[in-house]
Amino acid sequence: MDENKLNYGGAAAIIKDAIIRSRYQAAALVNKELLGLYYAIGKYVSDNSRNDFWGKGAIRQLSDNLQQELPGLRGFSESSIKRMREFYEQWTESFVNRPLAMGDLSITQDMENISVQSGTETTISINDDSRIDLSLLSKHLHDFSMSDFISNDFYKVGFTHHTEILAKEKSLEGRLFYISKCAAEFWSVETLKSHLCGDLYSRIGTMPNNFVQTLPEHEQARRAIRAFKDDYLLDFINIEDEIDPDERIIELGIIENIKQLILKFGNKFCFIGNQYRVMVDEQEFFIDLLFFNRELRCLVAVELKRGEFKPSHLGQLNFYLSALDEYVKQPDEAPSIGILLCKEARRNIVEFAVRDYTKPIGVATYRTRNEMPEEWQRALPDFDDMKKLLENEDDGKDDERYI
Repeated sequence: MDENKLNYGGAAAIIKDAIIRSRYQAAALVNKELLGLYYAIGKYVSDNSRNDFWGKGAIRQLSDNLQQELPGLRGFSESSIKRMREFYEQWTESFVNRPLAMGDLSITQDMENISVQSGTETTISINDDSRIDLSLLSKHLHDFSMSDFISNDFYKVGFTHHTEILAKEKSLEGRLFYISKCAAEFWSVETLKSHLCGDLYSRIGTMPNNFVQTLPEHEQARRAIRAFKDDYLLDFINIEDEIDPDERIIELGIIENIKQLILKFGNKFCFIGNQYRVMVDEQEFFIDLLFFNRELRCLVAVELKRGEFKPSHLGQLNFYLSALDEYVKQPDEAPSIGILLCKEARRNIVEFAVRDYTKPIGVATYRTRNEMPEEWQRALPDFDDMKKLLENEDDGKDDERYI
């Protein structure tokens, strides 16, 4: 009987995995169609509105007409249509390196003949032969190539994600980086916003460290360097009432919001515990935060310091790593990595300090919410709203994030 129960449980797990994968694939297919539609509409609106063929206020009138023709239609407000235009204009500069041949225009959809006049400023005039090519995005992406970028990832990212990336990141490489991250790690819009505010693209892989010298394999060192950045925006911590908060206050703020810290680090990190105890020669030592990274397959010890970096901080962390490797690390795991999070750090001093240590160590700084520029604070969602959103994601609604 117990064996049958075990088999049933295994079968249920297999079916559950298939259901989840199917939902993701279905969502991705729907999302691909929507992005193609928005891109094509964006081109159509851009071609007609940028050359003064349409009068002032035409997009607003177009939105109103669509609501009349299709009552209850959502996602086609004036601002949404303008975002579609921006979506097309921003990406077409990167995608299109040559004019499309007439033979490429194989899949088209006729547009209804529309002629609207409202007052003296609003005019929309569309010819009978006007068409919208719904395959345009697919053709442009097919012709587009960029090293280390999987074009299919573009379709896995929702339109809202795309508009946030276009608004906050101006470089092509940065935009492709965020798209790849959203596709691979299933970022919600709020997670994306947080990483954009923290400038993840510019900061990842820039943390001063000694990984190349201390990790036994070059590929492991390369992955470790890419796993961390030199500055972390802990916008879920607000300590404006504390003139000189100690590490314990910061640690407690992190523990209360551990899921958000993991989102900052990346979804490959698993939280093991805080004030993690290790015993050496019958004496207790406590590591502030301990994680396990599934990609690096190693323990990651994080020590918090409230003030400016001091070289003496590294001695304690190096000792912790020795203890972890001796008493906690499993035989098949890579050497443990230590990260020192401090309030301020001078890069040259850090690089001099870490280079002669025998254990893999990196040093990063952190900022709390009250230290962010005012415009950034306004851009971030309310903390209580963020907590509700994260709780909702835990209720099995992850597949809704793509649309």
